[in-house]
Amino acid sequence: MQILIGVLGRNFVLVFAVLAFVAVVLLVEGAYLSWNAARGPEARRLGRRLVEVSAGGDSPALSIVRRQVAGHLPRLDRWLAQLPRLHRLDRLLAQSGLGWSIATLLTASVLCGLGVALAVALWPSAPASAAVGAGAVAAALPALYVRRRARARLHRFERQLPDALDLIGRALRAGHAFPTALKMIGEEMSDPIGAEFRIAYDEINYGVTMAQALGNLAARVGSTDLRYFVIAVLIQREAGGNLAEILGNLAALIRQRLTLFGKVRVLSAEGRLSAWILAILPFALAAVIDLINPHFLAVLHTDPIGVRMVVAALAMMAVGIVWMRQIVRIRV
Repeated sequence: MQILIGVLGRNFVLVFAVLAFVAVVLLVEGAYLSWNAARGPEARRLGRRLVEVSAGGDSPALSIVRRQVAGHLPRLDRWLAQLPRLHRLDRLLAQSGLGWSIATLLTASVLCGLGVALAVALWPSAPASAAVGAGAVAAALPALYVRRRARARLHRFERQLPDALDLIGRALRAGHAFPTALKMIGEEMSDPIGAEFRIAYDEINYGVTMAQALGNLAARVGSTDLRYFVIAVLIQREAGGNLAEILGNLAALIRQRLTLFGKVRVLSAEGRLSAWILAILPFALAAVIDLINPHFLAVLHTDPIGVRMVVAALAMMAVGIVWMRQIVRIRV
């Protein structure tokens, strides 16, 4: 009997503790919900709206266009907004599809530059100028990576564009409206063209004019072929004509251009490979020689004549790299 009373007593204490804990949690939750309903962000926004309506004031203009911020902190955003040519860098980040902000790119550049400069400074017999130069080159790597991603995304977009134009033409022949054709591309085609056309359709659906939405699309992507498409659509809306036939001819022209571009890349592949080898080989050999015999190349950064020779060699290599790039870069 005493054992049963003891067990019931311990269970009663446990049940009471659990109920007390639940009661405290519910009390805290109720107090928070009550405070949030009276003083939370939604309540403050509703209060400001009621004050504006009761005072007869005009509500602030709301923009339906997405605003790209430079950083995640307001103060950092204001500081970065004062930098020159910020919109070009912002557009490049948007075209890359990485989802980076300008603050993220600057942080990556600083970390890469400092990390590589520190690693070179710890290298045996490495001069301070080499650490500074390597850090400067490494700081530019994130920007080059973003630019490469943007270029690759643009190439994928241009390869998808003829199929998208054919899809728009078939949709128009079937009796669909032009905005509906844009929606079909956004739903049925993969990124990057699907994502860009979804944004254009959303802008039109939210009230942006057709000309402005297509202009924003051309500005975001930066494709010459897409600009031809936008110009054709806008001219057809003003002057009339068979838009499906126009888009079919434009798709055929873009396919021929892409075919010619592929042939040019194949013919210039040997020159591009030679350019890469000639640009990387001197630095790779210098690193290997310095690792095997550190004193062999020491005269190049200890003697003034050696320093001038290195500077002259780097300048001539830079000119040669630019020259080879212009030779193998053929525009179609």
